[in-house]
Amino acid sequence: METKVDVFKALGDGNRLRILNMLSFRSLCVCEIDAVLNISMSTISSHLKILRNAGLVTSKKDGRWIIYSLNNNDQVVAAIVKQSLKFIESEVDSIADLKKLETITPEKCASA
Repeated sequence: METKVDVFKALGDGNRLRILNMLSFRSLCVCEIDAVLNISMSTISSHLKILRNAGLVTSKKDGRWIIYSLNNNDQVVAAIVKQSLKFIESEVDSIADLKKLETITPEKCASA
């Protein structure tokens, strides 16, 4: 039961929802998320840890970077995330985040 509760706790933060929304667009590293949200990397890492521990995102190491993706392996969790993102899709922040994300490439992150 605790794991199920963790899913909903993880969804209870605006920045985590914004991160999930960006991850629905494509897989990202912390520096790409930082370029959009403009909050500290340690805060982003904390949010990603909560999302990963709740089973909402997965991560894989790619050289110096850790790449985060939505967890699409658990169909129930994927459906919950999809519905949560539908709920916020018309929010101004969500729309602005995706527009800004379109201008950020992994190559820009690699040169930082």
